[in-house]
Amino acid sequence: MQGQVSEPTGSLADALGHAARLLARDPDMAREQALAILEAVPRHPGATLILAAALRLSGDAAAALPVIDPLSRGLPQAPDVQLEHGLVLLDLGRTQEATAALRRATALDPNLGEAWRALSVALTVLGDMAGAQAAGDRQVQASVREPALIAAACALVEGRLSEAEHDLRAYLRARPDEPAALRMLAEVAARLGRYDDAERILTQTLAFAPGFTAARHNLATVLYRQNKTLEALGELDLLQRADPRHPAYANLRAAALVRIGEYEAATAIYRDVLARHPHQPKGWMSYGHALKTLGQRAECEAAYRRAVEQAPMLGEAWWSLANLKTLRFSDEDLTVMRGQLASDALADEDRFHLHYALGKALEDAGAYEDSFGHYSEGAALRRAQIRYDADETSAHAARSKALFTPAFFAERKGWGSPAPDPIFVVGLPRSGSTLVEQILASHSQVEGTMELPDVIAIAKRLGGRRGEGLYPEALAQLDADALRALGEEYLERTRVQRKTDRPFFVDKMPNNFAHAGLIHLMLPNARIIDARRHPLGCCFSGFKQHFARGQTFSYGLEDIGRYYADYVDLMAHFDAVLPGRVHRVIYEAMVEDPEGQIRRLLDHCGLPFEAACLDFHQNDRAVRTASSEQVRQPIFKDGVDQWRNYEPWLDPLKAALGPVLAAYPAAPVI
Repeated sequence: MQGQVSEPTGSLADALGHAARLLARDPDMAREQALAILEAVPRHPGATLILAAALRLSGDAAAALPVIDPLSRGLPQAPDVQLEHGLVLLDLGRTQEATAALRRATALDPNLGEAWRALSVALTVLGDMAGAQAAGDRQVQASVREPALIAAACALVEGRLSEAEHDLRAYLRARPDEPAALRMLAEVAARLGRYDDAERILTQTLAFAPGFTAARHNLATVLYRQNKTLEALGELDLLQRADPRHPAYANLRAAALVRIGEYEAATAIYRDVLARHPHQPKGWMSYGHALKTLGQRAECEAAYRRAVEQAPMLGEAWWSLANLKTLRFSDEDLTVMRGQLASDALADEDRFHLHYALGKALEDAGAYEDSFGHYSEGAALRRAQIRYDADETSAHAARSKALFTPAFFAERKGWGSPAPDPIFVVGLPRSGSTLVEQILASHSQVEGTMELPDVIAIAKRLGGRRGEGLYPEALAQLDADALRALGEEYLERTRVQRKTDRPFFVDKMPNNFAHAGLIHLMLPNARIIDARRHPLGCCFSGFKQHFARGQTFSYGLEDIGRYYADYVDLMAHFDAVLPGRVHRVIYEAMVEDPEGQIRRLLDHCGLPFEAACLDFHQNDRAVRTASSEQVRQPIFKDGVDQWRNYEPWLDPLKAALGPVLAAYPAAPVI
């Protein structure tokens, strides 16, 4: 009995078959049937396996473990036993042990799709997203039997995406409603970044196969990646109704709730999942992110510490500790981080995060040359992973200036939605924009939200699928009704972020400066605030900051210098063609004269002065940026000139900035 659980004959076989069939619809009855069989035939392996599964499916994995554990040791070559052992351990939160059992099951039977599915869940819990994806691919491969689909699944597993797409489309021409093929095609589209295609295919699949759980999970993920958060939560409602304890569903729900500002609900989910699955380093890190946003500093640091204790190689967790800005690493911390960097097996993502973390630690210690070396190495590794073309940014600025003339705006005066609700804070990251937002959000009529992606999403859609020269020129083709619809769409998309009845809200996506023309056209009564900081201070602060996503211009001194120069050039153009439309806040002026600058800011927004805006650091609102800890303190001058410690290495940045550097805070005269 080394290879499989043996089957009895006669009436005992009938009883076992009946018990097995009961598992899916009535696990309690299956348990009673298995106990009856074991009373007649003690220690029968088939009945023991059914008993363990019945206990697990009834929600009592703790009782199932002493049943399945000895069976697993006794039948190490039985894949179904190893699978059940893994499922029980997974339910108990013993994820690493579950992973080992599930790997044994898949090694014994590579076609055991349920084992691959469970292994994908376990690896997701452990934060091994690449491993989880690979296991999910193997589940797909195991679930198909037709040669054409097997070939497509193999191509998908091996990353030959164009070949997989070709084979799947050929197969679907003959059988357009085959769920497994459609799900694979959607996966190909998602991996190619065609999320709209993936969403359409998965929606089509679920229309005639609503019980296809794996496809619904894929759809929830695709919706989340497109910032369709409420739709993603709707799909998760259906998934969790059937499987409320599924950790991957719970983690995705928590991430979605964070995205719409429901931080308390998200932290509650993380706490629950981590109580059941405590060895989950990336889970602890995500929990720490949510706690940081809520200002729960001590709990946040403790969560990050749990992450690095469980996974010392997890560079992002070390960077998250550094990114608290107020933490000082110990000598022991530095030894651990350096030891991890010395490992040849360290993944690039962990490596560049560790470089950023060590850069911050050495900066705090005053070792600026070594610090700069680590910042530069981290940025170079990150730059190699992303696509950024500074020429495209310059071209966008030039095309925007050509389109947005005084006559262009005069012809469209009064168009767009008249709603005055949004206050846009634009500029560059690390320019003081979070400070401006915190000041505004301390006013009784203004709600702070976060860096909202909605203007950028609308601009991308206007640019077409590939954005080939269609935006901003596409704005010239829109009439008054179309521009009003865009403004109303923006207000509707952002409504989920508004948790109070305050009449105004802040959208502080800094990159929206590139879309100031769109904002003016679709929301002519919205306020636009340009937060600006000294170019060397702002750019170097951005260079040494690893951003969770976006800001792809920040990983090279030349790139970020050119980006800053293009930003200044474009905003100077709007100052010329729309005088007074944009209010500029100079960070250094705010530091020197907070009250005077705050009064000017509120006047521009049409808001009466309130003393609470001076005491912005006492506002306990959630803040989701790298500056979250800093804006919970009074304004201090120490950070204004920190870039000077690195001036010997900033010549490439100075050259890229060109005349913008000497002209600051004004724009250069061209």
